Amino acid sequence: MSPDPLERIARELLLAIGEDPDREGLRDTPARYARWWREFSDYDPGTLDTSFLCASSAEAVSVSGIHLWSLCEHHLLPFSCEVTIGYLPREQVLGLSKFARIAQQHAHRLQVQERLTADIADSVEKLTGSADVAVVCHGEHLCMAMRGIRTPATMTTATWRGAFRDAAVRAEFLALQPARPHSAGR
Repeated sequence: MSPDPLERIARELLLAIGEDPDREGLRDTPARYARWWREFSDYDPGTLDTSFLCASSAEAVSVSGIHLWSLCEHHLLPFSCEVTIGYLPREQVLGLSKFARIAQQHAHRLQVQERLTADIADSVEKLTGSADVAVVCHGEHLCMAMRGIRTPATMTTATWRGAFRDAAVRAEFLALQPARPHSAGR
């Protein structure tokens, strides 16, 4: 028996659902399971705080189409999100790749979509120095599609901070966003 607790858990799960963890096809599953959990929970987004002096008079910055996967903390089932992040720059602008890194960093833990949206906004606010931040997440949850009602649906959460609390600013931001495909999952 493996000393790795994640491998032991996977083996016990297979036994509990009536499978033989030593049969062909499942023999290496406990090790793969343990490796996946470590990859998910030990995710390193790299450098997040690369910023530049604001060299433009751009009134708003928006990054959309950020796709990520996370795990529902209630059921340990995956959910996918398409994230859009916007902010009104002050003296500093954040490097473009940092928005996806921020979103991925917060997705690589047990989450709920509502908190994920707020966590992303918190980081963008902190790293840009701007209190004017908007984050919109469109998510599809396997805990809904695979259990209970067993039907897919899209859940939308949004965090509006600073100037984005104003309906006109928010409407302008939303109008800038490209049309979304039907499904957030890829």
